[in-house]
Order: sequence, then C-alpha cells, then structure tokens
Amino acid sequence: MNQSVEMYTLPRGKLASWLLHAGNDVPLEIRVALAGSLFGTLPIFFGGVLNTIAVAWVLERRHPQMLFRIWLLVELAVCVTRLCVLVTARRRARREQSTLTDFYVLLAPVWGATVGYGALVSVLSGDWVAATLSFLSAAAMVGGICFRNFGAPRLVAVMIFLSLGPCCVGALFAGEPVMLLTLVQIPFYLFAMSAAAWRLNGLLVTTMKAERENDRRARHDGLTGLLNRAGLFHAAKHGDGEFSRLRPGMALLFLDLDGFKPVNDAYGHDVGDELLIRVAKRLRAVAGSGALVARLGGDEFAIVTAYAPAEPPHELAGQIIRELGKPFELGTAVSVRVGVSVGMAMVPAEGSEIDSVLRAADEAMYAAKREGRGRRALAPDSTAPAGDGAGLSLASGC
Repeated sequence: MNQSVEMYTLPRGKLASWLLHAGNDVPLEIRVALAGSLFGTLPIFFGGVLNTIAVAWVLERRHPQMLFRIWLLVELAVCVTRLCVLVTARRRARREQSTLTDFYVLLAPVWGATVGYGALVSVLSGDWVAATLSFLSAAAMVGGICFRNFGAPRLVAVMIFLSLGPCCVGALFAGEPVMLLTLVQIPFYLFAMSAAAWRLNGLLVTTMKAERENDRRARHDGLTGLLNRAGLFHAAKHGDGEFSRLRPGMALLFLDLDGFKPVNDAYGHDVGDELLIRVAKRLRAVAGSGALVARLGGDEFAIVTAYAPAEPPHELAGQIIRELGKPFELGTAVSVRVGVSVGMAMVPAEGSEIDSVLRAADEAMYAAKREGRGRRALAPDSTAPAGDGAGLSLASGC
C-alpha cells in the first residue's frame, strides 16, 4: 500500500467509543474515516493550542498566583501531550499500526476542561480584563471544536460543556448580576453548536454513504453483483476485503461459457440473465471467500485465486467445469445445460500487472475453447505448480 495513505484505527474503550458514536447504521468504513478526520485540520489544531497557551501565559504574568500557575502548567502539559500523540498517530497510521485513538480522543475533553478551568479562575479573581479575555478565548474555541470534530458530535458536546460550563459557575459567584446573563447565553450556545455538529455529521455521513454506494456500483456488475472489470483491476491492485493484492503464487482463471448464446436465443434475455445470475452464484461458492470473482462482460468471467502457492489452479478449474456442467433449473419448465472453457495464468512476479496476467489467461482460454467444450488450459509462459509437470499440454480436459 502507498505509504502516504493514512489509516486510523477505531477506539477500543467504551468511553472513547461512546464519544465517537456517529449515529446508528453507520458502516465500518465510514466510522474509520470519521475517526481519521479527528486527526486532520492541523491549522485549526495549532491555532487552538497557541490561543489557549498564550491566554494562560498572559494571565499568569498578570496574576502570578498558584491558581493561574496551575492553569498554565496544565495547559502546557495537555497541549504538548496532544501534539506528541497526534504526530505519533499520523506516523503509525502510515505504517498501518494502532494509532492511539483512545488516548487521543480522551485528551480532547481534558483540554476542554483546562479552558473552562481558566475561565473559572479568571472570573473568580475579580479582574474583569482577565475574565473578558478568558471568556473570549473559551468562546472562540467553540467554533474550532465544532468544525474540527463534527465527525464525532458527542465529543463536540462534551468539549463545549467542559469549556463553557465553568463560565456559568463563575457567573454565580462573581457578585455581578449582569454576569447571570451567561446562565441563559451559554446553555443556548451549547445546544445550538451541538445541534450544528449533529447536523454537519448527518450531512457528512449521508454524503459518504452516497459516495460509497456510487463507488460500489462503479466497480460491480449490476446484474450478478460480482466485480466488474474496473472493480477487478482495483481489487487486484489495492486489495479488497479479505483479498490481498496480486502477488506470486496466485492464479487468474479466465472463463467463457459454452453454449450460452443458444440458451439466450431460445428462451430470451430474461432467462439468459437468470442463467448468468445462477452461474455467478456457483462461481462464488466454488472459488471461496478469499478469491476475487468478476464478470467481465457478456458470458465472460474471471477468478483470481487466494494466496495458496501449493494448490494448483487446475483443481479449481476442474471443479468449476464440473459445477457449471450441472443442469440449471430456471423455472418450472426450463432446464438448461451449459459448459465453460477455462484459461489459467499464474502471477509470475511481485508487481505484476493484472492486465498482462488477464491477457495471458484470455489467450489460454481461447486455446482451450479450440479443443472443444469443457476444457481448461494453462498459459504457456506460466510456471506449472509442483506436481503438474513442466510439459503440461496447453489444452487438457477435466
């Protein structure tokens, strides 16, 4: 895989998982992407860190007291730790290792609490310059919290509560009646921004689901549900589900049905389509979950075997020929038989392109078809697995 691609892991702990809950029925792939979004938008991250540290430092200089000194030290410790975890997580993501997601997520509410603590001690100090500066800093951070973390709306709500909640507490003990207005303002602000985060999250999830479905349709055959040619090429290059990328030891089988056109002409396209669907179902069953199965178009199919260098492709080809040779019951009065010709090509070396392997298997399939129905052939440039013999005939029956 390209080392520039970053893949972040989901949290394992209950609390972090609850904070990252993005809604019901969100597919795993999208949940992973949403978790990864928390590690992005670095300008906002650094802007927030510089803002909170600068405010804490200025007010500690203005009030060299223990409460303000604790604020500055804790602020520095939390921000530096978050930065170190962020840098480490991004490096580990490129190596496809665990990205410390639990720790990173739980540090976010702690950071929100430090902002709230600073606002509380500032207003209790009786210095309205300090109170104004700390309140403005806390309020300014809410926008960044919402925009940077809307992939996790619960986390947004918790961070806003911890950042602004102490302002309400401070207002109760400030001795200034005008400050009681914050008891109305801040809860409304918390509700509005949290609702906005849920709204943005819903729009993002909907968009990602649509993109995911469009991508699935672009790479899958609409009739059989198998991969199409584009999907096969993508999966062989990047991996797909349980399947690893194309590598030596794998084999590609190119299949062409024997006798499909007469069935299609005799019974119509509806029966022909149903036959292709049944063929696809049998191919999935024979190939197994670790293989790629694709419909390339018409009555042509391809299978890329799982990584099993000790298992010759001839055995799989023989099973396919036998399975597709059985009758297909396509209704109460329609029972048809077709055959299949199979061309086989081994993946010769690391980094082999699938189009060259597919071309070799295609040529072997035509060689097999020239020998008659239900035949299989190995491409002449493929290395025969142990036990097959180096002098394998280009076309052989099952």
